[in-house]
Formats: sequence, C-alpha cells, structure tokens
Amino acid sequence: MEEINFIIDTAKEGMENALSHLDKQLIRIRAGKATPSMLSTVMVDYYGSSTPLAQVANIATPDARTITVQPWEKSLMTEIEKAITYANLGFNPMNNGENIIISVPPLTEERRFELAKQAKAEAEDAKVGVRNNRKDANNEIKKLDSASEDMKKNAEAEIQKLTDTFSAKIETILAAKEIEIMKV
Repeated sequence: MEEINFIIDTAKEGMENALSHLDKQLIRIRAGKATPSMLSTVMVDYYGSSTPLAQVANIATPDARTITVQPWEKSLMTEIEKAITYANLGFNPMNNGENIIISVPPLTEERRFELAKQAKAEAEDAKVGVRNNRKDANNEIKKLDSASEDMKKNAEAEIQKLTDTFSAKIETILAAKEIEIMKV
C-alpha cells in the first residue's frame, strides 16, 4: 500500500510540475500590457558571461505601454540595448542616456491569433506532460507484485482522477489566457 501511495504522490508531483511550467510559459506570452516578465528571457553579456537582464538592471513599467530598464552600471547601456534587440521580442529599445525605454506596441488582430495559438500549444504540451505522468505511474503500479488486483485498479482509478483534474485546470488556465490575449 505504501508503494502505491508513493507512486500516486510522485505522479501528482509530476502533474503539478507540468502545471507550473505552463504558468511560466504563459507569462512570457504578452497580452498587450507591458510587464517586466516580457524581458525575462533577455541575456546580457556582462563582463564575458551571459547574465539575465534582471540581474544587471532595474526593470519597471511606468504605464501599460512602456517598459523602462535602468542599468546599475551606465557602461552596460549599449550591451543591454543589443541584448533586447537580439532577443527578437519585437521591441525597439531607445536609449535616453539614463534609461532604456521600450514602447510596447498594441497587438494586431493577426498577432493576437498567433499568441492564442502559441498559448494552445503550451497548454497541449502541459497536457502531454500530465498524460506521461499518468502512463509512468500506471506502468509502475502494474509492475508491483505486492499489491492485489483490486488495489492496482483503485490506484489506477485515482491516477485517472488526478489526470482529469489537472487536465481541467489546464483548460481553465488556457481559457483565461485566451480571453486576456483577445481582449482589445
């Protein structure tokens, strides 16, 4: 019985990881409003090593359409500008000598559909992760010699309930993100 509980807990943990990964991926999909997390993938060449932008500058959003980046060292201004441009986020950074200012353009309808499609793909990846955890757990349960057939069936039913619960959560998260993306 203890082995079965361990397998179920492991499967649940894996499903939770798939859900948290989905959350992280969806944060990166912008929905028109400027957020500091839009620059989370930007890496700056900081004295020869690739460093996340947030570790070399202060990132703020003074309004819904603007991101400001204030480097802690003025010598990094051009490196940060280059890094933002090379990150291929569709931003055109402007340097005013003190800060780097990024105007976030409003989304076109075509771009909104692309972002919604991207969000669906991320949700599908999360569902695949959940299903893979289910499959792995069911395989582990089938290998158990110490458990009766009834115990195995009950455990598989519990794992299926977990799978259904997490799939529903993914659908809810996706629906909310799609509404956010499509809102003008």
